[in-house]
Amino acid sequence: MNDQAQSLRQRLKRQTGRHAKTIAITSGKGGVGKSNFAINFALELLERGKRVLIFDLDVGMGNIDILLGLYSEKTMIDLLDDNLTIADIVKFGPKGLAYISGGSGLSHFLKMDQHKWAHFFSEYESIMDMYDFIIFDMGAGATAESLSFILAADECFVVTTPEPTAITDAYGMIKHIVNNQKDMPIYIVMNRCHSIKEGRKMTEKFKNIIWEFLNKDVRNIGSLQEDKIVLTSVKRQMPYIQLNPKAKIALAMQRIVDTYLSEMPVHHNKPLTFMDKLKQLIKVR
Repeated sequence: MNDQAQSLRQRLKRQTGRHAKTIAITSGKGGVGKSNFAINFALELLERGKRVLIFDLDVGMGNIDILLGLYSEKTMIDLLDDNLTIADIVKFGPKGLAYISGGSGLSHFLKMDQHKWAHFFSEYESIMDMYDFIIFDMGAGATAESLSFILAADECFVVTTPEPTAITDAYGMIKHIVNNQKDMPIYIVMNRCHSIKEGRKMTEKFKNIIWEFLNKDVRNIGSLQEDKIVLTSVKRQMPYIQLNPKAKIALAMQRIVDTYLSEMPVHHNKPLTFMDKLKQLIKVR
């Protein structure tokens, strides 16, 4: 881990000029498997040679380090309160997955003063060309502050389950996004399905509802069926991709990543980066 941290510090000194694609992963309600999806999705990207960093921004409920069976001595809160660097707080999990823990006091993060925002922007700028993907594991539901991070991202994944309340809350989340940024690319992840067939059917129904009432075409990235290994992986604090790559949910995750990468358009650097958009949204200069 120390070698990885040192490698990160060395990479911080080199700038390539290309920006990481930013993905906000969110949900309408808690308990739908959002963070578990974020971790296993990230690990599959790593398997394909992609460089990935996860920011745990689930205010009050951040659990990325717990799901990975790790302990983070430094968190986002320390970055801001103690004026630390990204290299000081980044941790490395399975397969070298880089992640930054939110910390128990993260509820204050999205309401920072201008000085702390400036420090955050400076540190983020130092890493945005070091990774292929930077994933923001957002909290369930939408607040004015968390919505800013979602709207500033390049893409948004909304995780839900076939349960009616989860679908209703996911629709509400998507409505918030669409009302504020119509052209945001949105992917639907249907989790905890009885079968892939049911997941496909439920997602298509959900897509049709969103099109009818919001006039928004969302993307079906795939579905994940119920699998007992998920509970085992949570108890053992080991991602299911790592615990059993041949489990049915692990194979489904591999298909999701394959689909995502095969359909992902080639984005040249846009005039507005994630930071540019976030600064506009939170009115910080």
